[in-house]
Amino acid sequence: MRIGVFGGTFDPPHVGHVIVAEDVRTYLELDRVLLIPARVSPFKMDEAGITDPEVRLRMVDAAVEHNPGLTADRIELDRDPPSWTVDTLEALRRRSPEAELFLLVGADQWSAFGRWRGVERIAELATIVVLAREGAEPDALDPGVEVSWRSAPVRRIDISSTEIRDRVRRGDPIAGFVPDAVAALIDEHALYRSAPAAQTA
Repeated sequence: MRIGVFGGTFDPPHVGHVIVAEDVRTYLELDRVLLIPARVSPFKMDEAGITDPEVRLRMVDAAVEHNPGLTADRIELDRDPPSWTVDTLEALRRRSPEAELFLLVGADQWSAFGRWRGVERIAELATIVVLAREGAEPDALDPGVEVSWRSAPVRRIDISSTEIRDRVRRGDPIAGFVPDAVAALIDEHALYRSAPAAQTA
């Protein structure tokens, strides 16, 4: 079993997340990609303004419901924060000892990879796959650590969760930015209606 590991805040998940996950799944011939919402990112420890993790998990599940190769996974929600990637990979290894793990890392994350906990252990537990979007080639980025990695080409999707939250706050439509089922959950929970004290990117 070849499993991709795609973590993030997903507040909210959008069509770009789904497209990128599917691009990598196809390119690397993965059996499945797990989309894993962080309970609390180590680099975003101020929880003010972050949507409840169970709601974010529901949104991720809704975003991938029609993609059989993509799965929402709650593995980080059932641990005490912060959600260190190395701990998640250790837990996945225990859960699926025979699986081959592929950690999907965006170009912005790769440039800061040297700040992550246990980078050498991460490289032992999973193949690091840096997402090669047009205009952000990973070869030009220095993570400040020496670990083996490979790249995977993905389509450049200029959508961000921040933009979607801002559109909802202004009352602008988000059709086409998020799957319809995610938009329905945003409405159901009245998310992003007012400006929070702090918010995730």
